[in-house]
Amino acid sequence: MAAWLGMFLEAKAAEAGAARNTLEAYARDLNDFLGWCAAKGLKPDTLGRAEIESYLVACDASGLAQSTRARRLSAIKQFYRFAYEERLRGDNPAIEIKGPGRSKALPKVLAEAEVSRLLEASGEVGRTEADRLRNRCLLELLYATGMRVSELVSLPVSAARGDPKLLLVLGKGGKERMVPLSPDARALVQEWLALRDAAEEAARKAGRPASKFLFPSRGRAGHLTRNAFYLLLKEIAVQAGVSPARVSPHKLRHAFATHLLANGADLRAIQTLLGHADVATTEIYTHVLEKRLSDLVLEHHPMAKD
Repeated sequence: MAAWLGMFLEAKAAEAGAARNTLEAYARDLNDFLGWCAAKGLKPDTLGRAEIESYLVACDASGLAQSTRARRLSAIKQFYRFAYEERLRGDNPAIEIKGPGRSKALPKVLAEAEVSRLLEASGEVGRTEADRLRNRCLLELLYATGMRVSELVSLPVSAARGDPKLLLVLGKGGKERMVPLSPDARALVQEWLALRDAAEEAARKAGRPASKFLFPSRGRAGHLTRNAFYLLLKEIAVQAGVSPARVSPHKLRHAFATHLLANGADLRAIQTLLGHADVATTEIYTHVLEKRLSDLVLEHHPMAKD
């Protein structure tokens, strides 16, 4: 089964262009399933639908969230579809299993005033002038574009050359999209680029190779990691007087979409900017539109007046 899993992950990387984070998520979920099978004395190459459903029941009993159970079933279904298509199995035991679905919980959104405080505080956090400028640039870009944190930290420096009004972003599955930059974001990017290039030139003279990333790091990845940025964001939240529990990179992405929609942006345009393959994913933000329509009625309808 380890060989099957390796073949499955290789196929995902080659055919679907899955990112490293996606492949790691598949591996975690499927290793949990295979570990459960081993503990029960089951062989995943011969088990049937009933055993897979028993695993899902066990996941529910252990208190796993609905979204986690749905994700694990999705991984199992794709794993067995791959096994069937590659003729590793003569059937697909997971094909008819219906999952728990995904919850439609509304995203917890930061207010515009809170985001403004975070942006101001980002320029105050950091040991050096370069650190503080980089931090302000990171936050400004994240809120101005709605990028995923993995897209932000791995931006190539070539994307920022020439003072562009649009950034080319490489998203999930290797799909590219263009995101516009606000004037403030453009100015900060160019300011950071000048400081970054000077530091890179000094490193080159010292014999270190140049980095291809806009936000370079000496770590193995070559760029600022998601985890490092997550911790940095918590520090900025403390400085801004915003509860760190309310702040994460993904919540700033939510804020980008929600604030756009609240100010009249079209849902399809937001879908394109976020890089969602299906508009149904973007529709979670329509709760903002519903509130705006409700306020409109309460403010302008004659029967709503005192």
